[in-house]
This record gives sequence, C-alpha cells and structure tokens, in this order.
Amino acid sequence: MARPKVKLDLVELEKLYGMQCTDEEVAAFLGISTRTLARRKGVKKVAETIERAKAKGRVSVRRFLYRQAASGNIAAAIFLAKNILGYRDVLRNEHSGPEGTELQMVVRSVLDTKPDESDAGHSSAAKTA
Repeated sequence: MARPKVKLDLVELEKLYGMQCTDEEVAAFLGISTRTLARRKGVKKVAETIERAKAKGRVSVRRFLYRQAASGNIAAAIFLAKNILGYRDVLRNEHSGPEGTELQMVVRSVLDTKPDESDAGHSSAAKTA
C-alpha cells in the first residue's frame, strides 16, 4: 500500500517562499522531505505559487531598502547606488618617491648573491619537513 499523498498548503508555501526561505527550510517547516518538495515543484500550480512568492519577497526587500535610503540611511543609499545604478569604489594604488618624485628602481640579479648561512639552515629544514 502506498503512502498517503502529502497535501501542500499553498498559502503557507507562499508565505515561506515570500520570506526567501530555502527549500530545506520550507520542507522542514512543512514536515516533508526535500525530495518531496522538489517533486511537487514540478506541478505547475505549485511552481507558479513559489515563483510569485519569491518575486513578491524580493520586491518587498527592495521597497524597504529604498525607503531606508530615501529617509537618509547612507549605507542603504550606497548599496542601492552600487547595485542598481552601477556605481563602484575605485581604488588607485600609486607609488612615488620622496616629494612625489619618480621611484628609483634597483634591479639585482639573484644569481650574483650568495645565500646567507642563516638562510641555508632554513631551506634545508624546510626540505626535510
């Protein structure tokens, strides 16, 4: 005899996915396995409910974030500017010598120098370790 078919509460499903819950969280809350949930997501009505709920949840988060930015929350404004408007932080690493002069480069050949005795002890210890 087959197991009785689990009945999914679409209203509860919509609430959970609207809060952006993961499949694992939804399955645990509903008392079903993730495999059962995955199979049910193949049903058109269930899939549409989930997609609609996720979209509503994203819009809700975006609305809240926009209100925060509009009311003066600088972090929210920066986040929206970077993620919606494409703004970005630009870091420039410029190196200069004393008083802004050009850096003087000295190139030494590694082959011309002999390793210090202290360096020789470290390299042999590293090889044995």
